[in-house]
Amino acid sequence: MTLDDLRAFVAVCDSGSLSAVARDLGCTQSAVSQRVKRLERELGLALLERQPRGVAPTQAGRVLHRAAADGLGGLDHALRRLRDMRQGDGGTVRVTTGATTVRHFMSAGVVAFRERHPDVRLEFQTENSSRACFEALAANTVDLAWITIGPPVRGVEQRPVTTLPWVLAVRAGDPLADRAEIGPDELSAIRHIRLPENSVSRARLDQHLTRQGTEPASTTSVADWDTAILLAELGLGHAVVPALPGWHDAARRDLRLIPIPSLPPLAAGWAVRQWEALSPAAVEFAETVTASLTLR
Repeated sequence: MTLDDLRAFVAVCDSGSLSAVARDLGCTQSAVSQRVKRLERELGLALLERQPRGVAPTQAGRVLHRAAADGLGGLDHALRRLRDMRQGDGGTVRVTTGATTVRHFMSAGVVAFRERHPDVRLEFQTENSSRACFEALAANTVDLAWITIGPPVRGVEQRPVTTLPWVLAVRAGDPLADRAEIGPDELSAIRHIRLPENSVSRARLDQHLTRQGTEPASTTSVADWDTAILLAELGLGHAVVPALPGWHDAARRDLRLIPIPSLPPLAAGWAVRQWEALSPAAVEFAETVTASLTLR
């Protein structure tokens, strides 16, 4: 039984896919399968079972997964601390998030953290969905992920930080621009700029609109929230988007953001594999960003 075998097994349990782990590790699916089989031979028990989509741990596999995930998390934490001690420069904080998140959620926190810790290395990795962020956490290529909070994910702890009410972004001069708020019945008539495909925000919005019996026509879709706002400001449609920190329609002459109180707000926050396994620098970075948002 080796650490590499256990890491591969934990990753397979977290993702439910041998092929996904093989891609993350840069090896073949057969190589990942052999690592799991070595564990099974040594323990004399089946650890994984095939399912219609991927694999899942057996009862014995769940026991080993819980123990191995806890142990590897602590070991990873210790190894990072030892590397920091050897390098003597405060260590590294690795963060993954969407392309525009740092601007909207982290700018003040990053500045405050850097002022206190000028020698800590900050590494930002851009992903286009919460799922990709979870995969980066599972592969241990990042410490922290900033995500739209969604359903529970195996092997990931989610911690909400802020709530984001929905608004309708329209160009000044649009017939809806002077409204104090927008009701669900009025959304049926908008020229909808759809949010990023496979994003949690789009899934939540589609669920809410379907539940309210609202299906606005759409001929435009975007890859991020900022692009949706820009297209609405240019008069190319209407964008139903979360009201992000740092968006001030008063400072943008051609834009109006109108509240939609009937839509339940989104939650955004941190995702990690284990809070207890984070380095002190990563914990402080997360807390600094959280505090900066609380003060807004």
